[in-house]
Amino acid sequence: MQHSVAIYTTPSCHFCHLAKDYFHENNIAFAEYDVAADMEKRKEMMDMTKQLGVPVIHIDDTVIIGFNKPKVAELLGLAA
Repeated sequence: MQHSVAIYTTPSCHFCHLAKDYFHENNIAFAEYDVAADMEKRKEMMDMTKQLGVPVIHIDDTVIIGFNKPKVAELLGLAA
C-alpha cells in the first residue's frame, strides 16, 4: 500500500535526520518541507499542531509530533 508521507523539518534538527534516514532505509517516499525556509509550510505546520517543534510527520490522516519510531512503523506497516 502506498502511503502519503510528509515531514516538516529544519536543517539542524537531529530527530528530523533520523526520521528521514528511517524513511530512506525502508524505501518510503516522502515530501519534505523545511519550515526554517518556507514560511507558508511553517504556518501550515503551526495550524496543524499549534506548536513549532519539529519533526512533524504526517502519514495519511495522522499527525505525529516528534520522531515516534514505533508509531511511524505501525502506520506504515513496518517492523519497529
